[in-house]
Amino acid sequence: MWLLFITLSAITYYLAKRSVAPITRTPIWIIWLVMMMPAFVWTVWYEIKGEDEHMPILWIIAPLIICFVLYVWLIRLGRIPPSEQKKNQSQNSLLTLENQEQSPEDSQSVRPITATEEKSLRDCFPWGVYYLQNLDYKPQAILCRGKLRTAPEKAYQSIKGNIEQVFGDRFLILFQEGIQGNPFFALVPNPWEKSKTNKKPLKRPLFALGLLLLTLLTTTVIGTIQIAGVPKEALDNNSNLLLEGLPYSLGLIAILGIHELSHYFTAVRYKIATTLPYFIPIPFFLGTFGAFIQMKSPVPHRKALFDVAVAGPLGGFIVTIPLLIWGISLSEIVPLPSAENASLLNVEALDPRFSFLFAILVKLVLGSSFVAEKAIHLHPLAVAGYIGLIITALNLMPVGQLDGGHIVHAMFGQRTANIVARLTQIFMLLLAMIRPEFLIWAILLFIMPIADQPALNDVTELDDKRDIIGLGSLTLLLLILLPLPGAIAHWLQI
Repeated sequence: MWLLFITLSAITYYLAKRSVAPITRTPIWIIWLVMMMPAFVWTVWYEIKGEDEHMPILWIIAPLIICFVLYVWLIRLGRIPPSEQKKNQSQNSLLTLENQEQSPEDSQSVRPITATEEKSLRDCFPWGVYYLQNLDYKPQAILCRGKLRTAPEKAYQSIKGNIEQVFGDRFLILFQEGIQGNPFFALVPNPWEKSKTNKKPLKRPLFALGLLLLTLLTTTVIGTIQIAGVPKEALDNNSNLLLEGLPYSLGLIAILGIHELSHYFTAVRYKIATTLPYFIPIPFFLGTFGAFIQMKSPVPHRKALFDVAVAGPLGGFIVTIPLLIWGISLSEIVPLPSAENASLLNVEALDPRFSFLFAILVKLVLGSSFVAEKAIHLHPLAVAGYIGLIITALNLMPVGQLDGGHIVHAMFGQRTANIVARLTQIFMLLLAMIRPEFLIWAILLFIMPIADQPALNDVTELDDKRDIIGLGSLTLLLLILLPLPGAIAHWLQI
């Protein structure tokens, strides 16, 4: 429990450093302490009372409310005016550019182009494509406001080509939704333009391979000792027993690897600079904290954002299902545990009815042998598939820079995505009150910034096919997350 708390603390500090530090003078360590206080209170509770005793609702709600109020107050207490914020903030800051206020002196001091260049810039906006009304100079960008007179995709391509003819690759050209409904263009200094002659290599295959092999080792050891139940003393005397953990480790690495490779190859197809997938090995918990890629250049448009985001969960899910079915067929049927021992983490006697999709798969595989008042003792391969379902659901959560956040952003736009993200955070907090196993999810989503990075063309909407796939992916999230209804359980005789 404490190892998990320490890991969560490190992740929280990293997220706070990235999202909160640039906008407030309040010391980041104070904000971090406030953010971690609910998790600390809950961890102490479980250490004293034990995991079998349910935590009172007051102990869940009170720390969250108190710390959330403190969190907001501390940020506002040291709030940095927009005109003083660093010019090299991430592209997320562009989402608030329309609300920034600055004096005429500030406007002149941040003007990145000459009067002659300004005239050339105005000429880049044909009247019949985008009627330019005014230019606003902000610390992070030049905002070009006006009225759209043609299809968004046509307008972006036309004006982007005109600006590149005048300025080359000096600026990134963003096309974003406006507060009043009128989309605007933003010219942002191109951070990649100056570094072309001194780029660090993105592809580090030996480093990626080393992390993969190390993760294979850690997951195999965890799979052998914690999943397959081989005593550590027996493993010390006979290293061949490590083979018992291979079904778990190979299954989990296959799921994580296909998930990230699906992201990677889709990003490459859209010519987005990205790293190879990197695994994160740890010698406890699951043996890994997953894998990730880093995109090092902007996403060109919302279609690319959607395709890159949805490719990972769907790719991982396609691998998860056959592995899970295979693992379930190797699992044992056991009596349903008592309420005190029932848990989503109890793989030795797991009640699959916690998930609509999982319960259906168990019934399809085990058939009439799986009935009411029964649970299953998951085979190590089934544990890998089970974790694959959890990873799919977590990534599909429509919050911030999770895959689900990207999907909702691409489907409905950034402002709607922010609202959906906030509602999701509230929903997960409520769910955690019913099922304490979701507390970690609730904490992670709560501390995660809800704003997503904009695509360069963040106005052109998706086609019907992508909308259907997006709604399908969100439906998949609900099928994994929501329990099997009692009526269906009765009909299936489980």
